[in-house]
Amino acid sequence: MKNKTENSTKKKILILGGGFAGSNVLRAMEKSLKGENVEITLVSQDNFFLFTPMLPEISSGMLHPSDISTPIRTFCKSANFCHGKVQSIDIDNKRVLVIRAFDQKITVLEYDYLVLALGSKDNFFGNKNIEKFAFTIKTLEDAIAIRNHIINVLECADQEKDPLLQEQLLRFVVVGGGFAGVEIATEINHFLQDAAKKFYKNIDSQKIRVIIISARNGILPELGDELAQYALEYVRKTGIVVITNTKAIDAGEDNVLLSDNTLIPTTTLIWAGGVVVDPIVDSLKCERGQSGRLVIDQYLRLKEYPNIFALGDCAHLVDQKNNVIYPTTAQIAIRQAKIVAQNLLLEIKGKGDLAAPFDYHNKGVMATIGKRVGVAYINGKSISGLSAWLAWRFFYWINLPTREKKIKVAFDWLLHSIFQSDVMTVGIIKKKTLSKLESPIYSILQRNQEEHL
Repeated sequence: MKNKTENSTKKKILILGGGFAGSNVLRAMEKSLKGENVEITLVSQDNFFLFTPMLPEISSGMLHPSDISTPIRTFCKSANFCHGKVQSIDIDNKRVLVIRAFDQKITVLEYDYLVLALGSKDNFFGNKNIEKFAFTIKTLEDAIAIRNHIINVLECADQEKDPLLQEQLLRFVVVGGGFAGVEIATEINHFLQDAAKKFYKNIDSQKIRVIIISARNGILPELGDELAQYALEYVRKTGIVVITNTKAIDAGEDNVLLSDNTLIPTTTLIWAGGVVVDPIVDSLKCERGQSGRLVIDQYLRLKEYPNIFALGDCAHLVDQKNNVIYPTTAQIAIRQAKIVAQNLLLEIKGKGDLAAPFDYHNKGVMATIGKRVGVAYINGKSISGLSAWLAWRFFYWINLPTREKKIKVAFDWLLHSIFQSDVMTVGIIKKKTLSKLESPIYSILQRNQEEHL
């Protein structure tokens, strides 16, 4: 009888999302809520936490997929884990409908407190062709698919006798001049150059062209003018073509159309051109800010529903000191998670009036832009070159979630410094083919070549 009473009075905390925001709320709460009469459940459509900043290194083969993915159940000491996809959220009745991953059975989860950490989705701005033909770089499957694809392209180019089609195969377009776009472009450029020199005797590495399309007047604007200019000059020095003040407005299987009417023949398009909130978050009838993100107060709660917390990619919060919106970075999500866990504990103990506001001093931003080269703005100081690259590695390495992952990543980094990445594809996740007999862009190029001759 006692157990039934305890269960009925348990406060139910439901966390939606297993990324940086959601998993760190769970980990912080597991430590702070020991002994409390609380039931915690985390819902995620993946049963692992993915360390997304290192995704480009999966595409280049520097790291193994298991190096940056950790089972969520590793964090669940007393909490429950629900492997499924959120179908809907009933805020008024405090219920969430979840579709179970294995058999699509619908489960109803009730809550007293809800934590929204569902992350974001790629924003294609309504362009169906780009969505259809482009690779993205947000998931583990994305990174593996890009790796498989570029290796298959190299295999095809090595066998191709037609120089025109070979050039088309060796042209790789990345849309997006932010961190994701620049880091995937520089990572695959390094891999392609090394692979061509070592493994593909019929490919001239000088003919490989990685192209970054940036809608802004440069790349990496978050770093400030000086570092952004340094990054732009260095990236171009490595052979990458950077096209600024231009957007990709359409795509086909073998081409990309830019806003200045330039048509780029290519068989590889990678999209890193922006994100929007998860559709489930977008369906909630709450106040919204930039990119559809939910407006929250300084305690990271929805203004209309104080029992609902939002953080990470789905939260819109203004930094009162600088009057700017907090960016959606991993380091901010980690800090927000600690505040959410702290405030939830106070709410449960009936001390909600002592809730802590979110006040974050941005320690810096950093990015890798080439082989052992990075750029970083840390505590007001600009750093570039090897030291910035080492700072990037150390910061993300120290934030890996477990000792096991730290050891595996460090070991793989060491091996990669001694040996080169192989050119073996891993499974079949996504396949793209190009037939010159069916390719309209190839026919146009061939006709132009014949006229020129």
